[in-house]
Amino acid sequence: MSFKQFYRGFLAANPNVQHYACHSHHYWPDVTRDAVLRYWDDSARLVDDKWEHILGLEVPAVQQLIANELKLKNPAQLVFASNTHELLFRLLTAFSWNNGLKVLTTDSEFHSFSRQIARLGEESNIEVVRVATEPFANFPERFVEAAAALQPDLVFVSHVFFNSGVAVPDLTSLVNTVAEACKATIAVDGYHGFMAIPTDLSSLEGRIFYLAGSYKYAQGGEGCCFMLVPEHNNFRPIYTGWFAEFGALSAAKSGAVQYSKDGYQFAGATMDFTALYRLRAVLDLYQQEQISTAQVHQHVQSLQQHFLQSLDEIAHPWLNRQSLLQNFQADHGHFLTFRGPSAEAVAALSQFLATHQIKTDYRGDRLRFGFAIYHDIDDIKLAALKEA
Repeated sequence: MSFKQFYRGFLAANPNVQHYACHSHHYWPDVTRDAVLRYWDDSARLVDDKWEHILGLEVPAVQQLIANELKLKNPAQLVFASNTHELLFRLLTAFSWNNGLKVLTTDSEFHSFSRQIARLGEESNIEVVRVATEPFANFPERFVEAAAALQPDLVFVSHVFFNSGVAVPDLTSLVNTVAEACKATIAVDGYHGFMAIPTDLSSLEGRIFYLAGSYKYAQGGEGCCFMLVPEHNNFRPIYTGWFAEFGALSAAKSGAVQYSKDGYQFAGATMDFTALYRLRAVLDLYQQEQISTAQVHQHVQSLQQHFLQSLDEIAHPWLNRQSLLQNFQADHGHFLTFRGPSAEAVAALSQFLATHQIKTDYRGDRLRFGFAIYHDIDDIKLAALKEA
């Protein structure tokens, strides 16, 4: 089955482009355009009453669709925000920094977290320990050892690391062993795993925070991120907005600020829900067309193997299998990462490929090639590399 039929708009706007940056800027299916218009129409039709419609119908519908994807029983524990930074900072303010805060994480977390935690780490009462993800083979063991040694308040780790594409081999097992080693709150960045790698959180529900969003493999574009919040966690985040009082507005007012009794305990305030409409359109499309993440993952894996075979034939001096950070398909996300001889060489090759309509992206000495369901094997044409 070719999935191109669902992406005619973006494909037509980018003719003859080999788009290998979909892990960063994923094409949107055509249904998202209709979703933007539907949001406008609902806003025009309902005006001030649109919030009752959005929060009473649209939000629960998307919560349920995400819950179906992640095998969750309680969709009301999902809360939305415009970006993951807003959500993770709200989580960070649920801790008492004055009493000292110990955070265990890795050296491969996305900037939303890594920059923020680096800044917090400049404060004398906040300790941050970063475990190197390389060598990947024994990362889980080293991470658990660090958890046992540090006894952190917060553990923050990605399901799929953004700078390599390497996935934690068994997320449930890692969470279980970390939980045995310490009593920390555990948060998982699932952005590069959500709707890329089949993810079952059923055994972790109520035990972890999980963050992801629509910008990448969920294909709804920027502006709609979510966090799964464990029930009965007793947190009272300092960074809080009026949305967080939903479900508590009728409670008797004391001197204390009230919080919702579900995931909206970690909510902020008024946001533009256009992106949530787009995300719902994609999730509805997948449901209607019976497209599963497992099916997409299998398709991408076949593209990755064909891509590597094409590289074998070209025999580029360093863009080859030997420079892959990890050549193990089972524990890998939807982009391949190659380590070049230098950051300058990687930047130069990426720029050279761009002049031949081959779009990639890079981080330092790492060149990334992503794949999506709007790619077919026939789209992979790398002859230009022979000139590089």
